[in-house]
Formats: sequence, structure tokens, C-alpha cells
Amino acid sequence: MRKNRLKTAFRENTPIINGWLAIPSGYSAEIIGHQGYDAVTVDLQHGMIDFASALTMLQALSATPAVPLVRVADNNPAQIMRVLDAGAYGAICPMISSAEQARRFVAACRYPPLGVRSFGPARGLLYGGSDYPQHANDEILTLAMIETREGLANLDAILDTDGLDGVFIGPNDLSLTLTGSASAESRHPEMLAAVDKVIERCHKHQKMAGIFCTSGAAAAERIAQGFHFVTPANDVMQLGRASREAIALARGNGIPATGASGY
Repeated sequence: MRKNRLKTAFRENTPIINGWLAIPSGYSAEIIGHQGYDAVTVDLQHGMIDFASALTMLQALSATPAVPLVRVADNNPAQIMRVLDAGAYGAICPMISSAEQARRFVAACRYPPLGVRSFGPARGLLYGGSDYPQHANDEILTLAMIETREGLANLDAILDTDGLDGVFIGPNDLSLTLTGSASAESRHPEMLAAVDKVIERCHKHQKMAGIFCTSGAAAAERIAQGFHFVTPANDVMQLGRASREAIALARGNGIPATGASGY
């Protein structure tokens, strides 16, 4: 089976730069996959993407160096199994707030006896190789999103989940629940403490710490903080930012300040 390079990078303490797709387009997925990202995530939660579009995007990503991932809409075993069968090499699951929720998520990603994933790898065989069924439990990446006060309180128990590779902070939702305001780059003391806690506990448990960022500069700061997996904005934010900059430069106004939030 094709090795999951993200797991190798984590073991070697090499930062993982992850692209993020919210626009349903195989062509844009192919473009993003060739830009140098270690991984690219197809977003089924907040992106404008259905399963048919996700399938074409995963097919496009398969022809690029980037490892294809999917953020599922929720902790639904049927959807999780379907995107893995479609060739995703990992799943990011939102709103994981307890160890039991984390266990159910991981179980959907693992074949028996380690989980409850139903057999029918389909494109998994095409992308991963003919021996995919024998090694998928070791290679599929599982990241649980920490986005609630309850999830933060249960962080150690979540990280103790067998088969969970790490956690991924949804900064807007976590900021919203902690401070009442959605801000991906919040400097609120409670949010800063929460981020520090996730980094510290992930390092203690030897699990991957990930976070969504609003820019490449913000992602570099998060890597310096100790994050292993960073997403420097998504395609919508990057398209808007590049367009604003091009228009401002064409009009001789200089590069405008950015105000888009991440999610």
C-alpha cells in the first residue's frame, strides 16, 4: 500500500502544510495539489461540495503529490467510510467533544477487529494499491477537531483514544464558544490558553497538533509555537485575497489589509 507521507512527516517532526478546498472543482483541486502542499483537504462541512464533486476532486488530487484528505460534515460513520472508499487518505472530523465521540470516529476509519469500517475500498484500491485492505488501518490519518469547551475539557481522554492520530483546532468555533466571538487569530486570554493547552497535551501524548490559519504568515507562527499540521487559509480566502491585491496594485493603491476570517 502507498505509504501515508503525513504520518512519516509527523514521526520525523517535519511540519505538514495542508491546503483546503471549499470550491467544488476538480480543476482547482488539481491546481492546488501541484503547488507544493503536503496534503490537501476537501471540505464537506463548510465547503460548497457534495459527494459527487468530492469524488472528482479526490481523483484530481490523486494525480498530484499532495495527500488527499476530507473534512467530513459530522461524525457520521456512513459518510466517513464513503470518503475513505473514495480514496481519501485521512479524515478530519468536526465537533469532537468527548472520548466516546472520538472512539466512534476512529472506529469508522478502521477495519475490524480495530473498528467497524465496512469493506468496499473501491478507489482506495486504485490510489492505495492492491494490498490496501491489509494496511489501511495503519495508513489512514484520523484527526478530531477540538471546537468546544467540552472538547477542551476532555482533551486528555480524547488524545488517549486508540488509533487517533491527533487533533485539529477549529479556531473560529473554539473562539466563539470560549469568548463569544468567532476569530481565527483571537488574542483573548482564554483562547490563547486553550491553544497552549492543545499544543502541550498533544506533545505529551505524542499526537499530532493541527490548526486552521488565515495566512501563510499565521501558519508559520503556529509551527513556531509547536503545531505539526497547519492550514494557511482555504481556496476561497486565497482567491479573494489575490483578487483584492491585484485590483489594488492595478489601481496604484498598494496591497490592502486582509479581513477574511478562517474556519
